[in-house]
Amino acid sequence: MTATDPWADLLAADRALLDRTSTAERVADVLRQRIIDGALSPGTRLSEESAGKALAVSRNTLREAFRLLVHERLLVHEFHRGVFVRVLSADDVIDLYRIRRLLETSAVRRGENPGLVPAVDRAVGDGERAAAEQRWWDVGTANMRFHEALAALAGSPRVNETMRQLLAELRLAFHVMSRPEQFHAPYLGLNREIADLLTDGQREEAAAKLDAYFDAAETQLVAAYREHQG
Repeated sequence: MTATDPWADLLAADRALLDRTSTAERVADVLRQRIIDGALSPGTRLSEESAGKALAVSRNTLREAFRLLVHERLLVHEFHRGVFVRVLSADDVIDLYRIRRLLETSAVRRGENPGLVPAVDRAVGDGERAAAEQRWWDVGTANMRFHEALAALAGSPRVNETMRQLLAELRLAFHVMSRPEQFHAPYLGLNREIADLLTDGQREEAAAKLDAYFDAAETQLVAAYREHQG
């Protein structure tokens, strides 16, 4: 690993989660989580040598993990250039919010397991504490956990798996916002309102507020993308 690959230091911290016999799916899980956490930004070139050394896995395993994430639209392979973290477009953002409404709003409206609601509240609390300490990238990560917990209200392993892939793409979209405080701060209060409504059993009200939330966030992100991409 070299000084030109700072992301490799972060991957090295994940080495304890893997071993030489780890499957490509497990390696893909680690890389996907780093995308969700915001450590791998759009356009980053993932050197096989650096990533392989950092994670201490074989090149074949790493290549298969890359292929899995290309299929998930998180990475792209460019002929003769290598593998890169994908750069999204405004159309990608629109489609992401289309499927978020199908997954999250439905889960909030129809989820009937009150035992899953505390995870929503915990994620909001994590975001509030991070904001109080001016850790705005961590606020973004807590926001990912909040939405993951909302989708989990559906009680479906398939929805959970789809949501994790979706959130990784969404985190790539958030990189276009150059000032994370300005982007995330207005949504902290909305997250709290939705969590409190769910705690009180007001699912329809929470779903309506979430739909309005998505409308505002989509409009903001699409405008930023169109300005950034000219």
